[in-house]
Amino acid sequence: MLSFLPKDLETPKLHNYLLSAVAPRPIAFASTVDKDGRPNLSPFSFFNVFSANPPILIFSPARRVRGNTTKHTLENVEVTNEVVINVVNYDIVQQMSLSSTEYPEGVNEFEKAGLTMLKSDIVKPFRVAESPIQMECKVNEIVKLGTEGGAGNLVICEVVKMHINDEVLDENGAIDQVKLDLVSRAGGSFYSRAKSGFFEIPKPLRTLGIGVDALPEHVKNSNILTGNDLGLLANVETLPTEDAILAFKQKHDLSKINLEEKHKKAQGFLSYNDVESAWKMLLL
Repeated sequence: MLSFLPKDLETPKLHNYLLSAVAPRPIAFASTVDKDGRPNLSPFSFFNVFSANPPILIFSPARRVRGNTTKHTLENVEVTNEVVINVVNYDIVQQMSLSSTEYPEGVNEFEKAGLTMLKSDIVKPFRVAESPIQMECKVNEIVKLGTEGGAGNLVICEVVKMHINDEVLDENGAIDQVKLDLVSRAGGSFYSRAKSGFFEIPKPLRTLGIGVDALPEHVKNSNILTGNDLGLLANVETLPTEDAILAFKQKHDLSKINLEEKHKKAQGFLSYNDVESAWKMLLL
């Protein structure tokens, strides 16, 4: 295993390791204006949501590693204390990437990327009309993490108005993640498309699951079952009753099955999230 102290690496190399290791990351497509009202648009993947009450987003326009200069977005929010965070879906990912070009100060990235400026209701920066979700924000605080190239600047934003395109909502008015079709950032030139990569994991029980430590020894020490399999099995409150196991046995010809085959069959049930049948198989 490669091991090192961060201080022993040059910043560009450490930067690349971090971006590849912490991925995928959501993208804040940040729209700002400068002191003269000129628009600026740039994406940042050091970004997430950190509170719902108050509604707080944080993104970080880091100092450039090369040249140790600051980005126009940071300079703008320092002056105006306003920003619009637009989400990036697959339909605009190429235009978003183009907007990240280091254009000179005063160049309108909306125009360069072919995106439409939409007037905000509360703040001065424009919204990206093509983005399915736009959040108008006031900047509460900017926390500078350093003065050298690569140092982040945490822009702590409070959402003052949110806009959601009806087309990404389901019949209950909730955001449909598949319709939203977000993209995220990884290391190098890689992105991830959420729509083609979603899978569901049942949330842990509100009551207590039995836990991996309570699994039978032959299950915990299985050479077949994976850690994910054990996690599914441990997320139950109670085990099947003897009557349920007997009824299961009567429906299946299991007279000559050995322990390894039991585990393989149980794993097959787990692949379909049929945890109850997996337990019945294991407890025969």
